[in-house]
Amino acid sequence: MVRWLQQSTIASIILLVLRVYLGYGWLMSGIGKVTSEKGFNAGGFLQNAVHHPVMGMDGSAQYPLFTSFLEHIVIPMTPVINVLVPTFEIVTGILLILGLFTPIGALIGLALNFLFLFAGTVSVNPLYILIGIFIFVAGYNSGFFGADRFLKSLLSKKFFSIFNYHPEAKDKSV
Repeated sequence: MVRWLQQSTIASIILLVLRVYLGYGWLMSGIGKVTSEKGFNAGGFLQNAVHHPVMGMDGSAQYPLFTSFLEHIVIPMTPVINVLVPTFEIVTGILLILGLFTPIGALIGLALNFLFLFAGTVSVNPLYILIGIFIFVAGYNSGFFGADRFLKSLLSKKFFSIFNYHPEAKDKSV
C-alpha cells in the first residue's frame, strides 16, 4: 500500500484531490479566523480545554500532561497563539493546494489536528488526520501534480551539490 501511494500515478491523482480538499478546508478555516468580525481569540477555547479536559473511562483526565502544558505555557501566550493558529492553518492550506512541500504541509496539519483532539475538539479532525496521513506517507508523490514536481529536480541538484553528494555515484568499496 505504501509503495503504491509513493509510486503510482493513479495514487498521485487521488492524492491531488485529497490534498486540494484538505488544503481548502485548512485555508478557509484560517481565513475565517483572520476575517472574523469579532476577531479570533483562542483564550476561551484554551480555558475550556483546561477546565474540562478529555476524561478517561475512570473519570480522570486522559491527558494531564497536555492539560498542564496548556495551562502553564499556552494560556499565558494566548496573544501569540491567536496569531499562530490562523497562520499555520493558512500556510497549511496554501502548501497543500499548491502541492508545495506537500509532506511538510500535511505534517503541520496533522500536528494541529492532534492538538485540537487532545484539547477535546472532534469536529473534522479525525477525517483530516486520515487524509493527512495518506498525504504524508505518500511523500513526494502527493505533490507530483503540483509545485513539488518542479521543485524536486531543482532542489535535488542544488541541495545535494552542497554536500558534494551525487546519488548516481555509488560507493563500490562496500
